[in-house]
Amino acid sequence: MTDFTNQEPWRVFRIMSEFVEGLDELAKVGASVSIFGSSKLSTESKYYPMVQAVARALVHQGFSVLTGAGPGLMEAANKGAMEAGGNSIGLNIDLPNEQKPNPYLTQTISFRYFFVRKFHFVKHSTAFIIVPGGFGTMDEFFEAMTLIQTLRIERFPVFLMGSDYWRGLVAWLRDTMLAHGAIQASDLELFKISDDPEEVALEIRRWYDEHGPSA
Repeated sequence: MTDFTNQEPWRVFRIMSEFVEGLDELAKVGASVSIFGSSKLSTESKYYPMVQAVARALVHQGFSVLTGAGPGLMEAANKGAMEAGGNSIGLNIDLPNEQKPNPYLTQTISFRYFFVRKFHFVKHSTAFIIVPGGFGTMDEFFEAMTLIQTLRIERFPVFLMGSDYWRGLVAWLRDTMLAHGAIQASDLELFKISDDPEEVALEIRRWYDEHGPSA
């Protein structure tokens, strides 16, 4: 006899359970900032200490830090947050090549579905910080740009850190997308570029004080 819980309609309930679990687990976390970056760039990367530093600065400004829970620059963010005594939270994703959560997490939530995980990043974030990474990092960056551009969510701070890494992409956005009329000039103002961890954390704090729940 076929196990009915493995049939396609029951997938809805598995998806629903991930939404509910994430909402329950993150309900009391408070103001948080998500940091997205490569799982492949190691401690030897020049960006690793920068990511650690911005995570520490965010904790000092009163924020929890959310990452994808993996190694590389996600680990750097969680390590910086933990070193500063803050909430260091990982939203892990179950992958065919298993991703082992890094050891610098005070809380871990695992997801099977990327789109549910992305919902929780947006739902529970005061700001996004995008550091050097690959396709997954690009996905999170452009997801934020799309949601803000189309007014599906209220605008919030989005920072690119590691300006030399992003220089070519930003030039392409300006010289190709904008030049062809695929985006407007104002769309290039939806994000900022900074390599200064303290400046980024302070700007996010100022934005939150003006626009956050208690504003």
